[in-house]
Amino acid sequence: MTNRFYYHTTAGLCFTLLVLGFISRAGAQAKPEAGWSNYGNGGGGTRYSPASQIDRRNVGQLKQAWTYRSGALPHDPELDKKAAFEATPILVGGKLFLSTPYDHVIALNPETGAKLWEFDPQLELPYGASEVTSRGVSAWRAPRAKAGQQCTLRIFIGTLDARLIALDGATGKPCSDFGSDGEVDLTSGVRLRDPGDYQVTCAPAIFKDLVITGSSMGDNRAVTVERGMVRAFDVRTGTLRWTWDPIASWAYRTTPRTVSVDAQRDLIFIPTGSASPDYYGGIRKGDNQWANSVVALRAITGEFVWGFQVVHHDLWDYDVASQPTLFAWKDGTPAIAITTKMGRVFVLNRLTGAPLLPVEERPVLKSDIPGEESWPTQPESAISVVPEKLRPEDAWGIKPEERQWCADKIKAARSEGVFTPPSLQGTLVFPSNVGGVNWGSAAYDPQHHLLFMDTNRLPIFVKLIPRAEYDHARKNASDSDRLHGEFARQVGAPYGMFRSPLLSPSGLPCNAPPWGTVAAVDLFLGVKAWDAPLGSWIPGRHTGTITLGGPIASAGGLVFSAAAMDNYLRAFDSETGKELWEYELPAAARPHP
Repeated sequence: MTNRFYYHTTAGLCFTLLVLGFISRAGAQAKPEAGWSNYGNGGGGTRYSPASQIDRRNVGQLKQAWTYRSGALPHDPELDKKAAFEATPILVGGKLFLSTPYDHVIALNPETGAKLWEFDPQLELPYGASEVTSRGVSAWRAPRAKAGQQCTLRIFIGTLDARLIALDGATGKPCSDFGSDGEVDLTSGVRLRDPGDYQVTCAPAIFKDLVITGSSMGDNRAVTVERGMVRAFDVRTGTLRWTWDPIASWAYRTTPRTVSVDAQRDLIFIPTGSASPDYYGGIRKGDNQWANSVVALRAITGEFVWGFQVVHHDLWDYDVASQPTLFAWKDGTPAIAITTKMGRVFVLNRLTGAPLLPVEERPVLKSDIPGEESWPTQPESAISVVPEKLRPEDAWGIKPEERQWCADKIKAARSEGVFTPPSLQGTLVFPSNVGGVNWGSAAYDPQHHLLFMDTNRLPIFVKLIPRAEYDHARKNASDSDRLHGEFARQVGAPYGMFRSPLLSPSGLPCNAPPWGTVAAVDLFLGVKAWDAPLGSWIPGRHTGTITLGGPIASAGGLVFSAAAMDNYLRAFDSETGKELWEYELPAAARPHP
């Protein structure tokens, strides 16, 4: 979801890459480079570093080593309003590789921050863009390279104008043997409805000699949108090797997030999007299998293995935004953890999709919208990390009159739990499509079987608008609704939609803080271990803020996150959640550290 609340809150987006160096009296220590080989530091998305030099005792000694400014802005007056620097750099072959919101790929010297090369993809965006971001690049190294051979290290990026590009890691020049002059057109075979809404924003996955990518699509436009295919291409030639298309009689925004890879077992795990449109499903009857799911495929062929749906017949924009986390269960069984926007964590057998912690189908509220057939049950996990209901008595405000204002707003809407269906009077979706856990995903510490995640607690007011009333409602919207909210036509459905965060007159959420946290879950016990506010919107108080990135963990017993909106990078004790250190950045940081 692209909500103006995000962008107004994060005004002055940071395009500075900050690296912190550890200053030790012992001087340089000759330890091998830990590296960070891909977006999640390993195909399993654990975001865990085995480096232990920086630990609980000395994290306070971290100092700035260097700063690099990408110069990505200004670019386009309108598109810049959406721009977000969300890329996680990768460290491969002694170089740092990163991407900018406009898909420039940059290679840096990790010791000095000096730019080694920069590639400009010359984006063509005549129709605008649903999102303006890139979450990173991927790397593939030829196993038997000859001396002087070009493109032995290939850097791949998917672009906002739906191309897959291969670059020489040494020079930044396109690999001419890949596709057509170094790129593959991902719109080939796709019936475009709105060209600016079909994009790639996430780092591709690498499996042996395949580069695998999905797509990102603008939501809530219409009933019928582009097909959300996942495709695998030969890393050398760009030849299409296989396609997986989950489409049935509805459309998906499939895999706007990152695929996880189990190379040993020839498996990839795909987090899928919601069926279209998000908030009305009267045209897409049934549970909408395999939307809102994690699907396992054979990596070499794209053959379906198993799927697990976290939400049936989604009416809340509860797509699986997070990269699945691969880990070993108590007895060594290959396992997978799925974090969700609902704040529920599902733990499954990686080979079969069977739950390793209890999952129960529970009855949920029925929709009162004519033509809508909401699904009667939803899967409930044994683990939940955020509140799932907001009542008038839960209202919060800085002053008593603000608290009463919020209580009245909650009372006027339908607010009966996490799966309260959208309505004509207005429904509070809580937790909302912001999360719970969003695209920032999770980090996993195998030493203590702890899963770390940044969480959100922001209620969203959602109202369906009959088609005949939609234009009038939009034309006569209040200034506040125009500033913070979003109108969506949902063309082809009998209802348009309006949604907006439930904010008090002071601009703070109507629910009690914390509004964002770093949480830890003991996966073996199936319980939340700790939950610490992340950032603050009120000076002197640990309120937490909405978080739009994710954490990383290290063998030094630390969890790092810079996802809060108060411009700080923080370190927490991984076992207790105690905040140990903070460092002020030039602006709020969306990427993982």
